[in-house]
Amino acid sequence: MNDRPHSRKPAAFKLDDPRVVLMEADDSAAHPARGQVRITPEPDPAQLPVPLDAPVIRKRRGFGWAALLWTALGGLVVLGLGLGITNLVSDLFSRSMSLGYIGLIFAVAAAVALIAIITRETLSLARLETIETLHARANAVLVSDDRKDSDAIVRDLLKIAHDNPHLARARMALAEHSRDIIDGADMVRLAERELMAPLDQEARRLISSAAQRVSIVTAVSPGAVIDVLFVFAAALRLIRQLARLYGGRPGTLGMIRLVRHVIAHLAVTGGIAASDSLIQQVLGHGLAAKLSARLGEGLLNGLLTARLGLAAVEVTRPLPFAALPRPVLSDLARDLLKRAGDDNTPS
Repeated sequence: MNDRPHSRKPAAFKLDDPRVVLMEADDSAAHPARGQVRITPEPDPAQLPVPLDAPVIRKRRGFGWAALLWTALGGLVVLGLGLGITNLVSDLFSRSMSLGYIGLIFAVAAAVALIAIITRETLSLARLETIETLHARANAVLVSDDRKDSDAIVRDLLKIAHDNPHLARARMALAEHSRDIIDGADMVRLAERELMAPLDQEARRLISSAAQRVSIVTAVSPGAVIDVLFVFAAALRLIRQLARLYGGRPGTLGMIRLVRHVIAHLAVTGGIAASDSLIQQVLGHGLAAKLSARLGEGLLNGLLTARLGLAAVEVTRPLPFAALPRPVLSDLARDLLKRAGDDNTPS
């Protein structure tokens, strides 16, 4: 018995022909009657599911004993420092009034600076949390297509981009379109095209420059220790630049949080493995014969830096990649390989 589906030659017919029958996709298994023309509608591409980033599911944790330990130890250290400063100022007053006032001025200045640093770090963490929440909300709106939520997202985006003078025209255009009749998901895509496109171009330039810098320095540096220190410093500088570009202002604690998120993103997406496969692909095309060992090592370090920058873009970008293409490592590798080939060309 032949199980292959019945096929017929192409034929022309009219829609008002009584032999033409509209069938559902679930009824495709039924056999049509003799002389009957069956039409099965295809799904609307606009209604197909949109591929989104996998949501990060946060595990519910129990009581934080480690957090309690470090909080208690930090409180004891602060109390000890405060008591020591108080005794020092008292001893200075007992010796001389002028020394006492000088010590008191220094203590007040240190307290004011400490309060300012704590306030700055708190605002930095709150701003990073706002960007992460905005990213998750945009993912949800792309699925739900809710216009009210998209308007709230656009307002928050405009607040974040308010300090960037290069986005003034984009802010005006987006504010004008906010009064138009647009679906929620399309509004998020419009905001991405208007606000994120120039930032993505600048991010690509920053990543390409950092990768080229790391590639050149590690290729000519005399020791491995210098390579490690320079790559580490360049990676931190790149993450900070990308965070500032997309609206974040990370402090010390914010940088620690960003680095953790970037490393977690690399671990999830397999960033090191992707870089290694790209290196093998490039070397397989004959580049190994043109580059020296040091230049090859610098090229590898540059590509790893570029992959780190792409992961940082995923973490610091307030909107997911829905309307704009996601940057890939092969695009950045072309500039790096061209620069490496130019540097290795004999004069």
